[in-house]
Amino acid sequence: MRNQLKMIFILFALFFTASGDVWGKVYLDIDSPSFHKFPLAVAEFKPLAPVAKADNLNTWFADELSRCLEITGYFHILDRKSFLEDQQKAGITAEGIHFDDWTTIGAEYLVKGGFQTNTQGLTAEFRLFDVVKGELVLGKRYLGKPEDKKKMVLRFVDELLSVLTGESGNFNTRIAFVKKNGTAKEIYTINFDGSDLRRITNYNSLTLAPRWSADGRFLAFTSYKDGNPDIYMRNLESGTTKKLASYRGVNLPGSWSKNGEMLLVTLSREGNADIYDMNVKNSLLQRLTRDFSIDVSPVRSPDEKSVAFVSNRNGAPQVYIMEADGGNVRLLTRQGNYNTTPAWSPRGGKIAYEGSVNGRFQLFLIDIAGGEPQQLTFDPWDHESPSWSPDGRYLAYSVSGYGRSRIEIMNADGKNVRVLYEDKDGCQSAAWSPRLK
Repeated sequence: MRNQLKMIFILFALFFTASGDVWGKVYLDIDSPSFHKFPLAVAEFKPLAPVAKADNLNTWFADELSRCLEITGYFHILDRKSFLEDQQKAGITAEGIHFDDWTTIGAEYLVKGGFQTNTQGLTAEFRLFDVVKGELVLGKRYLGKPEDKKKMVLRFVDELLSVLTGESGNFNTRIAFVKKNGTAKEIYTINFDGSDLRRITNYNSLTLAPRWSADGRFLAFTSYKDGNPDIYMRNLESGTTKKLASYRGVNLPGSWSKNGEMLLVTLSREGNADIYDMNVKNSLLQRLTRDFSIDVSPVRSPDEKSVAFVSNRNGAPQVYIMEADGGNVRLLTRQGNYNTTPAWSPRGGKIAYEGSVNGRFQLFLIDIAGGEPQQLTFDPWDHESPSWSPDGRYLAYSVSGYGRSRIEIMNADGKNVRVLYEDKDGCQSAAWSPRLK
């Protein structure tokens, strides 16, 4: 995957000079309690040289940029029908832009650009302007093959987000999930924007619980392909698969360590389901729980000093936290009679989980210190298996119980819900990748 992406297109370095130190300044405070979507206009792109066949690239670039920026949940994209500036006469540099026309319609930021095609391929220029100040904020030029145009857009959107919010976007991430195919279940992955669905396994068997390694090169999962629910590890670059655990009974993967050497697992090899930390190279096990109950769904804290998991040791399934060696177990969730599938926020302070409410599973957030949980979903369907984006700003999860099923993404506050993938047969177990290279 790395080599493939490396060959996609040649990226020219930043070539426009922006006013001030844009890389040290955050323009949009997306953490502010009073945050609102910022009005942004995206103009049609202009040919930078006479072209015999433009293939509607002028509108394609504007439409694709608008779609990707809207997905982030940070921007209100202005309708192009509201534009006052004469697009035929206006330029794409600050000197050729009538900024008053943009402030009049409420825009705070403006994206313009141009393109040209020749024997070297496709060149696309992107420019972001602060409309109120009437100045350039960011400019980029990309050169590649015509079929690379979408990757140019995604690259610019990531650059734009870095400049305006101080953080990269999630367009170089994928979401793995389990999709039902007849009586079988297989693992698929899909881009953050809902494009490029790929099938990862093809075992014609039950395959469950995908878990990304920290570098995104491997997926651990459980499959019944050999008759027992065993744990496997797929190398996504080579396509090779290695069996990691095949004990009698349940073998389920949890989260990886940052260095990719250890994998939390749930095994029932001694009867009850217990949690172990397994060395991926030699399969040596360190047992973390020894209770006469069912302990499952382990997930590491970002600092790897703690593990959250689910246990019924006090009766009903609840979320607990223990130290990384299994010591000092404490109950985290105290409301509700069925709470499971904890997901530790990359920022460390929150845990998302699913809890039963009136017979349906809803998603909740709770501080790691405990306290009052925040309910995120309310529709009368099942919302399950929350998984955090690498920046901790979004959650992916599955929805079922309304006649179909789907994978959704929402902001971590429960807002800006969008459907990533929908299917009639069944989708479950969303797992968000790290940023991929």
